[in-house]
Amino acid sequence: MQSELRIARRNVGILAAAQAILGSAAPLSISLGGLAGYQLLDTDKSLATLPVTGFNLGVAFGAVVVAIVTRFIGRKQSFIFGAFCALAGGLLATLALFKASFWLFALSMLLIGLSSGFTQKIRFAAADVSPASFKAEAISWILAGGIVSAIIGPQIAIWMRDLLAPVPFAGAFVALVPLMVLAMVILSFVHLPKANDHAAMDGPPARALRDIIVTPRFATGMVCGIGTYALMTFVMTGAPLAMVIGCGFTSGEATLGIQWHVIAMFGPSFFTGKLVRRFGAERVVGAGLVVLMGCAIIAHAGIALWNFWGALVLLGIGWNFGFIGSTAIVASSYRPQEADKVQGFHDIVLFGTVALSSFSSGKIFTAYGWSMINLAIWPVAIVCLGLIVLQITRAKAHSAAN
Repeated sequence: MQSELRIARRNVGILAAAQAILGSAAPLSISLGGLAGYQLLDTDKSLATLPVTGFNLGVAFGAVVVAIVTRFIGRKQSFIFGAFCALAGGLLATLALFKASFWLFALSMLLIGLSSGFTQKIRFAAADVSPASFKAEAISWILAGGIVSAIIGPQIAIWMRDLLAPVPFAGAFVALVPLMVLAMVILSFVHLPKANDHAAMDGPPARALRDIIVTPRFATGMVCGIGTYALMTFVMTGAPLAMVIGCGFTSGEATLGIQWHVIAMFGPSFFTGKLVRRFGAERVVGAGLVVLMGCAIIAHAGIALWNFWGALVLLGIGWNFGFIGSTAIVASSYRPQEADKVQGFHDIVLFGTVALSSFSSGKIFTAYGWSMINLAIWPVAIVCLGLIVLQITRAKAHSAAN
């Protein structure tokens, strides 16, 4: 047992280090993607956030591709392949910025997003290589890597953006190359056994996907998770444009806002699970939705730097509570042998919607401004809160009946 735990700690430590580096591509891309897109466009500036949309589409696509690639080459090699995608995306983004090609830049962001789709699976790999007593701690280690990513990515964006002057932002994206090489070297030391075959598990036969997704519990969790994630992406994508283009703040100040936002996204994860166990997933989701409303209030209160940074921090915390709680609701709505198809369906719909929200953010900002972006929080949060209240009511009625 001690030997198994020692091996698990080693593997999880390697995965956490790799996660810290691989995860830095996301905040870097999001903080600079819209600004670079705005710079590359000569006419229709409302398309500025399309590269960020490409990134999110890449994440959605990666959630599917990683399962296919893993089946043929295994998890370790698939993670290395994902790192290579980010390396190639960084080089392509640099080339696009030198050529002043908006569409080539959007394609590069799609490739970097594809890599992030692979990176998101690292937390599952960490749990799979750990004994039951260490699984929760293993996931916490990976989340700790996410906090490091939240620091590395924005700092690269700030310090390296003018490395290849006079072409702005190119230096930050070329910096992804040595980072991803380092991640590939780190991943080469990890040992990952084959993933569990859920289809071989004992128990009742798996239900059809359509029978699972129409159950109230799954539908509530999925709608609230998508609503929370889409709102977070919608506001986060528009924030750098509002700060730099709309209010005259520097790109460094905008990037620091994204850094604090991403830290707020991952920081609470160390105790969110305990809150879910103590108060229930539904109440944690409800708390997250209330925090998102607080984000809207702070953003509406003014356009000082503290308004933007404060709103982005609350946006991250609200996302953490809302999305983790929603994921817990969804995870409790299906059987282990149904996990692969349900998770695949969930992630495709989730990240497809997230991609649409990032694209519409630029359109809304250009047409109506920052205030309209924040107004969108209210209807979505209210609808999701209504679903949560209904789910709690159903659970109480079921408990009373039994």
